[in-house]
Amino acid sequence: MPSRIRPWPGGLFLLLTAVVWAQAGLASAQTAFIPPSPVPSPPTAASFQGGVPQGTASAGSIDLSLDDAIQRGLQANLGIILSGTQTAGARAQRLSQLQTLLPSVDFNAREAEMQTDLPAEGLRIPGFPTIIGPFAYTDLRASMTWSLVNVASLRNYLAARHNFAAAQLSAEDARDLVVLTVGNAYLLVLADETEVASVEAQVATAKISLDQAVANHQAGTAPLLDELRARVDYQSLEQQLIAAQNALEKDKLALARAIGLPLDQKFNLSDKAPYAPFDALDADALIKQARENRKDLAALVEVTAAAAEQRKAATAARLPVVAANADYGDIGATLGHSHGTVDATATLSVPVFEEFALRGQAEEAQAQLDTAKAQLSDKQAQVEADVRDALLDIDAAQKQVQVAQSSMALANEALKEAQERYANGVSDNLAVSQAQQSVAQADGQYVASLYRYNVAKLSLARALGAGQDYRKYVGGK
Repeated sequence: MPSRIRPWPGGLFLLLTAVVWAQAGLASAQTAFIPPSPVPSPPTAASFQGGVPQGTASAGSIDLSLDDAIQRGLQANLGIILSGTQTAGARAQRLSQLQTLLPSVDFNAREAEMQTDLPAEGLRIPGFPTIIGPFAYTDLRASMTWSLVNVASLRNYLAARHNFAAAQLSAEDARDLVVLTVGNAYLLVLADETEVASVEAQVATAKISLDQAVANHQAGTAPLLDELRARVDYQSLEQQLIAAQNALEKDKLALARAIGLPLDQKFNLSDKAPYAPFDALDADALIKQARENRKDLAALVEVTAAAAEQRKAATAARLPVVAANADYGDIGATLGHSHGTVDATATLSVPVFEEFALRGQAEEAQAQLDTAKAQLSDKQAQVEADVRDALLDIDAAQKQVQVAQSSMALANEALKEAQERYANGVSDNLAVSQAQQSVAQADGQYVASLYRYNVAKLSLARALGAGQDYRKYVGGK
């Protein structure tokens, strides 16, 4: 059954056409100053602790160097992946805003069959047929819409372009954060392994002392108290060893997550982090380097520029918008009996009674600009603080490492002497127990201070925006 499309009477059709064009011009003026959606928030610090597992676990254990771990992290870390999606979203917003400045061309083809009831349209002519049709026509038509002058849309596009640049810089900064996160996790596992090895050595030493105390007690040359004291020391160290081994396994899982390694994959760390002292560093030169290289600071500069463009777009919303609309097509009873037609219209839209909406939009854009400026100022101060904090941490940790090395040597010498005195019957094993505790304390302090020292050097690389050159900092300078 043919569709029945009843055309509007001529005068009413022209009136509705004028209303539609007026509404289109008003809508163009109203939407011209709406700023583009903000760039999605960057990944949080917690995002860099996770990762997307890559591949499957192999049967045997693999060797994992620091370089391997960081390269895996740059591919599979969740923070780097979310940074990529943030950049893709900003790119899409830029393209959407660009389209508002370009002509929009559409094509449509229409095949219609109509039958009109004249009395229903208000035409009652005696002797004239009441039904016209059925008749049909074919219409092939291309139409174009183009905002020729729209300053607000231009400003919004420039803001979207700045947001896209900010997202790209944030993605580059995310690589430095991955280096810091993975490097920290790697160094923590190294510290755990050193701690486990240290406690295992202490357990072995305590076992020797225990065997010696048991033998002396059975020989009647030492009281039962010496044996009990040695046994308590030995069992306390066994508990410490269990806790250290558990911490090692958990930190290895955290490292595997950060680099996208299957959690059931066994691995051994092939790199070590020996003590490598830093030369004296010029804080002012490093702060200048950080301000030039930090990508997160550069990203905030772009965000501030985007906010400034959005503020200008809100002001430009008061300006006239000039648009052009045109269509050209071929219409007729059939394609063989058709004729070309063209229609062109230009519109000028000026907001007349929108003061509160325009003022509110301007105030909102100004608030966003003020926020961006404040965040940029804070980030500039934070960059300097990051460098100074890292330098203070390096200096303090370097001194702690040196003191811990001396303490370890002294504690081991004291333990050796106490064991010899007890073996020769000069004293009881209380001095041995105290010396073992001193060794354990000195070893723990050395492991902790060395870990803090190497992490501080990684933090300095991050503070300078030179995370990709981490080797130069971790290995000394």
